[in-house]
Amino acid sequence: MYNFSFRKVSFLAILIGLLFFSFMIMGASAATQSVGGTIYGDVNMDNVVDAVDLALIKSYLLGKTDTLPNLEAADVNGDGSADALDFAEMKKYLLGIISEFPASQNNNNSDKTLIPHESWTCGMSSGIPKPEKGTLVFEATLKLDKSYNLGKTQYGQRKAFVIQNSSINSSKFNGTVMSGGLDFQLELSNGVIEIEQLLMIRANDGSYIHLRSAGTGINQNDVRIVYDFEAPNSSSSNWLNSGKFVGRRTVDTATNTIKISVYDVSNISLDTANAVKITKPTDVPYQPWNYRLASNERRGNVFITEQVALGGSQSVGATKNGRNRNVIPITGGTVTGNLTAKIIAAGADYQNLSNPMTIDARYLWETNDGEIIIVRNGGQFGSLVPTFEVRADSKYSYLNQKLYLSSDPGMGGNGVSITFYESVK
Repeated sequence: MYNFSFRKVSFLAILIGLLFFSFMIMGASAATQSVGGTIYGDVNMDNVVDAVDLALIKSYLLGKTDTLPNLEAADVNGDGSADALDFAEMKKYLLGIISEFPASQNNNNSDKTLIPHESWTCGMSSGIPKPEKGTLVFEATLKLDKSYNLGKTQYGQRKAFVIQNSSINSSKFNGTVMSGGLDFQLELSNGVIEIEQLLMIRANDGSYIHLRSAGTGINQNDVRIVYDFEAPNSSSSNWLNSGKFVGRRTVDTATNTIKISVYDVSNISLDTANAVKITKPTDVPYQPWNYRLASNERRGNVFITEQVALGGSQSVGATKNGRNRNVIPITGGTVTGNLTAKIIAAGADYQNLSNPMTIDARYLWETNDGEIIIVRNGGQFGSLVPTFEVRADSKYSYLNQKLYLSSDPGMGGNGVSITFYESVK
């Protein structure tokens, strides 16, 4: 008799628990959260958030399906990707543990003009409008070759992505994003995001277009990218030189892609009275917009020597602002001396051949013990200056503080030889 009663009570407890769980799911399904036309959590786009959406995300994460009806809706934590963290947030929402997804929080500023920080203006210091207020130019899904999470560097939490060949197909523009492009993401301690992309595009007419994009946002939920195209003045794509372009960038780690969308906002008036301004923590240095300039420095001891392999030139030629752009892809190489590393096949030497000629090489090292180091070497010939960014608690963190100087590139084989020196005042 006792055992029967115990089983009966246990069964009733389980039944009540199941009914409670079902009730919470049904209740949650009606509590949709729409931001910018997207209902977060509504993966199957039936205007409710329920267990069906949760099952779709689970299937996606397990690799049973390689796509979702609405990938943006699955990013319920607003970090730019759909992953296990979003699955966990969905479960909490359906169980009633939370009443709002993180992605829908702090979105009251999404229609306001975004004023960038003065250290990272993105080329629109007066303000960046909401991209969707403009006219869509094109969307593209960029395939990722490699993804690196450097961790906390001297500037903040850093990630770097290497782009593969990817197509752009639209009614307004068609072309190919060339392999080796770089995408840098920085997250500050207050949640502010800063983005930089360095891409080369080959248009369908065979001409090359240089694209340096920079973006920012007060958090992951509303990052706005300013696209700065440099097309040949004589090409059919020269209209890109005079437009004002703003867009979005979404990283999907599950499919190993970055989706970009580009809008023309040339005819959008900035509402600076209704704006939100980016602020930054003051306890870390700001990441630089330009390469470092040496000041009263001379070469000291040899630090390292690079043997850099190069691809064929991708010449833009005469373009806007009086520039004459030439880009030489970096396809590999070695580093020897005070540290040993390989040069990753990514990045390029972005040259401006106008007088005075300058170079701005952006690329990555991978040390023999697996540390990723971001390298920038720029300036005029005879006064090149390298700088570095690496994990702050790594054994190479001295690179973040010390100053160095560079030789000019010396031709040899299929690339160049470059020596870095310790800087002496």
